[in-house]
Amino acid sequence: MYTNGDPDMNSPTSSTDTTAKAWTIDPAHSQVEFSVRHMMISNVKGSFEALEGTIHLNEDEFTASSVGVTIEAGSITTRNEDRDNHLRSGDFFDVESHPHLRFSSDRVEGTPESFRITGSLTVRGNTRTVTLEGEELGRGTDPWGNPRVGFRASTEISREEFGLTWNQALETGGVLVGDKVKISLEVQAIPASDESGEG
Repeated sequence: MYTNGDPDMNSPTSSTDTTAKAWTIDPAHSQVEFSVRHMMISNVKGSFEALEGTIHLNEDEFTASSVGVTIEAGSITTRNEDRDNHLRSGDFFDVESHPHLRFSSDRVEGTPESFRITGSLTVRGNTRTVTLEGEELGRGTDPWGNPRVGFRASTEISREEFGLTWNQALETGGVLVGDKVKISLEVQAIPASDESGEG
């Protein structure tokens, strides 16, 4: 299991790693998006624009695969500058003290067509176990000759469990920001030794 940006977790922890091929996530063709309830009446959506990670894909035994991802907290965007600055502040992600979000898988279940990844998600210094439901989207070769593989995964978390507790009560009842956050990822990856090319 590997997690980019964390030296303590950059070494194999499984004997199956020798049969797993390393793929590097291509941030230019990958997205991490989220959705959270606003004022109890609609959803606000956003994304993180900067991420990196490695997938160790075991073709012979898919459940022996693993993944590690690092996301820059300050790259959050909801298409509203004031709101984004508030999300970067100490009320929410506190990016000065906690510049990264990290995910490290502990267990993979299922098949490429339908799998579950359980692992540790760290946000604002708080680590919790989460499970993502996912699928492989397909494979191909880009115009520069790089093999590519695509995956999609999603989960739902409680932001308060990760220390994101800021809120305001509404005069009509309820709160300004919901607790449940839906997270979805779509990633492309190339063999770790290759270049991502252009486009």
